[in-house]
Amino acid sequence: MTFSFAQLLIDDEIASMVKRVVQGITVNDETLAVDIIKNVGAGKDFLGQRHTRDFMAREQSKPKLIDRRMRGAWSSRGGKSMAERANDKAIEILENHKPVPLPEDVQKRFREIIERAESEHGV
Repeated sequence: MTFSFAQLLIDDEIASMVKRVVQGITVNDETLAVDIIKNVGAGKDFLGQRHTRDFMAREQSKPKLIDRRMRGAWSSRGGKSMAERANDKAIEILENHKPVPLPEDVQKRFREIIERAESEHGV
């Protein structure tokens, strides 16, 4: 059996994006920017409006491995593929992550469960 930490990170990113899509989109006067449209006017530029920036930041998925820059900007920053970025991130996590130990009572309970399972199955 094989396992790829990089693929795990890619799968996590995809699952996060799917989770965001499944949440759906709230449709009401605020999300439709009814007041902003009235003030700015139909057919005008809404990108400079704080409302647009706020909702764009909140509603759009925020991938860590997918690079949404234009090709020139992506290329000038090394042009790494998603798999290469995932591999770099996996290495960083494996080298630097310091997990917080579980509380002692939880560790004790795990030991009890494992010991019981081992004794029941003759391990």
